[in-house]
Amino acid sequence: MVVLYVLIALAVVGLLTGVHWYVWRRLVHDTTARGGRARRAGTAAAFALPLISVGALIAGRSGAPFALQRVLAWPGYLWLALLLYLTLALLAGEAVRPLLRVWLRRRAAAGTRSSEAAGTRSTEAAGKRSAEAARTRSTEAAGKRSAEAAGTRSTEAAGTRASEAAGTRSAEAAAVRSAEDPAAVAGAVAAGQPPDAEPAAAGGPAGTATSNGDGGPTASGGVPGGSPVGSAAGSAMESAAGSAMGSAAESAGGSVALAGPAEPARGHSRRLFIARTVAAGATAVAAGTVGYGTYSVLRGPRLKRITVPLAKLPRRAHGFRIAVVSDIHLGPILGRAHTQRIVETINRTSPDLVAVVGDLVDGSVADLGPAAEPLRGLRARHGSYFVTGNHEYYSGADQWVDHVRELGLRPLENERTELAGFDLAGVNDISGEDEGHGPDYGKALGDRDPARASVLLAHQPVMIHEAVKAGVDLQLSGHTHGGQLWPGTYVAELANPTAAGLERYGDTQLYVTRGAGAWGPPVRVGAPPDVTVVELASTRA
Repeated sequence: MVVLYVLIALAVVGLLTGVHWYVWRRLVHDTTARGGRARRAGTAAAFALPLISVGALIAGRSGAPFALQRVLAWPGYLWLALLLYLTLALLAGEAVRPLLRVWLRRRAAAGTRSSEAAGTRSTEAAGKRSAEAARTRSTEAAGKRSAEAAGTRSTEAAGTRASEAAGTRSAEAAAVRSAEDPAAVAGAVAAGQPPDAEPAAAGGPAGTATSNGDGGPTASGGVPGGSPVGSAAGSAMESAAGSAMGSAAESAGGSVALAGPAEPARGHSRRLFIARTVAAGATAVAAGTVGYGTYSVLRGPRLKRITVPLAKLPRRAHGFRIAVVSDIHLGPILGRAHTQRIVETINRTSPDLVAVVGDLVDGSVADLGPAAEPLRGLRARHGSYFVTGNHEYYSGADQWVDHVRELGLRPLENERTELAGFDLAGVNDISGEDEGHGPDYGKALGDRDPARASVLLAHQPVMIHEAVKAGVDLQLSGHTHGGQLWPGTYVAELANPTAAGLERYGDTQLYVTRGAGAWGPPVRVGAPPDVTVVELASTRA
């Protein structure tokens, strides 16, 4: 048997270790930088929180000082609830990750296509503007050179005409002089000078006219056989086109060169975005769920009402109302204020009888006696009754039985009492068997009138089978908490004949309340706490 417990303990420790590693990897490792402050803080929390949780569990059972229990209980137990919903949310996030990756790839592809199209349009526009500018500059340069060439030709033509005019005038003057002085003219001709030569004026035209291949004049520095304007414009357009094409090629080449190194960076950024998105979403969902579940416990139980018909119930007992409360779980978290809220909820219903069906406390009378004190205020016409639950046997059942008697409740330890219209019986919880105080149905239900209706208070629903054998008409139970934390509701349904509500087993009906408190984490999800008013109905009425 010891070996079995050890194996179970090892399996639980292994499971918790694996769950914590998974949560740490998704929330810390995948979302923070190596060696960063956030990574260090998250890793420290991943070690500290489970240790605090284990400390909270051990402290309550080992009799540690109550002050220490209270210090460890809030963070330790709340972390267990948060861990559950973080794990579930992160597992759900695994299905979201591929969808996010597809969405991001499509978005990146669309952005790339848009950038390429914009780049193509920009390159074409730039080339067009460059060509137009080149043509404009070419035209202006050609016009300038044409004007300079025309000026040169005009100057040369003017010089030619001036020389011809001077020659004419010189010939005419020579003729006149010849007529007047034939000897002087003959001497000048013999000396090799014109008859009327004059020195060239300083600052005359620099350019000279030469003959081209066809015998026509060509300006010095011109282009034989072509137009200067056309030649200059063509050269400029060719230069501009080459420049534009070169720029476009350089731009395209740069894009291709950058695409290779940038892709891994984009991939890393995409993975980080997905990891942080899933982690943030899971944390928000888990925190919101735990927050609401904590509020549902701390605000107090809600009131439920049901009607249970009993064939043996006489008409005078028709409408008898029993306020059923279970699993109050006073402890290091839920204290006196919690008890007071429950008492006020019960008293508002003005019940005929109050039934506290086990798991009142998680601690000793010395620590929790003051927290239970408001139970003195319970008001019911036929009094308040109490039976033990499994947690009383972890907390000193004998002391608590004596203490609740002092508070005005009557413990039913394998005994019954006759009320007007039915018998009310109570049995100890099956956990008391280890202490020799287990349930005794013969003692509680034997020697009674089977014609009378009977109502049995028994903490655990699994005790219904013995109740059926004893001919009980109605059993009132708790223990399950309705599962307390979803999806624990499914586990509770598997482990108990009834997890919550009213069901029939042969001639016996079983009602299970979800309880008014919470064990461990002060959180309830999918199983709200309640106090139930069970109204007995006579089928003879």
